[in-house]
Amino acid sequence: MEIMNEASYALRLQSLRAGARVNSRVRVTLEWEEAGKRHSVSGYTVDISPKGCLAIVPQGFAVGQKMTMRNSINGNETVAKLIWRGHEGRAGWELGLELNNPPADFWGLDF
Repeated sequence: MEIMNEASYALRLQSLRAGARVNSRVRVTLEWEEAGKRHSVSGYTVDISPKGCLAIVPQGFAVGQKMTMRNSINGNETVAKLIWRGHEGRAGWELGLELNNPPADFWGLDF
């Protein structure tokens, strides 16, 4: 069994990611339905791409959970799916979110 150090882990993650990523802190809101009620939580991104982001939010979700993501800067919304959940830190959970057909201007950037 191979033991990965931090550098090899980062290289492996980079190769798994689809497309270019940009370090960018964007305030986001995640909304989902649970037990017939609408819930939401606010957080922020660490990095973004045209197809997803790494976000920090104060709530953990099960991998596969679908939700609505709102970009708090421009109000754009899209459906997102949790594809990776990392560690829980002081600021919250690390979440790898895949965006489902986001508008081209979802982040307000050209990639």
